[in-house]
Amino acid sequence: MEPKWLSWAKEIQAIAQTGLAYAKDVYDVERYQALRELSVDILANYTLESKETIRLSFANDEGYCTPKTDIRGVVFRDDCILLVREKSDGKWALPGGWADIGLSPSEVAVKEIREESGFETEAVRLLAVMDKKFHNHPPEAYHIYKLFILCRIVGGKAVEGLETSGVSFFSEDHLPELSIERNTVEQIHTMFQYLQNPNKPVILD
Repeated sequence: MEPKWLSWAKEIQAIAQTGLAYAKDVYDVERYQALRELSVDILANYTLESKETIRLSFANDEGYCTPKTDIRGVVFRDDCILLVREKSDGKWALPGGWADIGLSPSEVAVKEIREESGFETEAVRLLAVMDKKFHNHPPEAYHIYKLFILCRIVGGKAVEGLETSGVSFFSEDHLPELSIERNTVEQIHTMFQYLQNPNKPVILD
């Protein structure tokens, strides 16, 4: 579970952002702006980031505040799972990234697999919808839902992408060091459960 200070900062920021989207009274606007600044102060106090960086990345959105969506493509071949090595940290992850406006979750999964691994795929089924805060990820400023979508290879070949420096398949017993901001060991083991039991129900949360 995420630390309380982070939960408070995110809740205050969400209240402030939504309030600013609908407030008409100038005094209400000032109060919501003060709340937003308080959320920035909390994050700045507990992290190494500057207030300006936090304002730009965490407290800069407009409109009703909603969670972000991270989509991961799950591909198996010969009882092994497809992972890509992230240039950002040199560790391995399921291909994926933020949901794109104009694309469905399945389309995002297929696009991310192609761009990060070189493989052409088609989406098969949704495996899991997980709230990132319930899993063993590092603390995160945003509230994030993670969608895991099973895909099958229909073409292409292993090719590194702009954000990846490696493409490979790994057995469950020989996983590399994982990029836990993107996926945990427990989540990868859960994906293998779908390989062993294709009728396993979708996981929610």
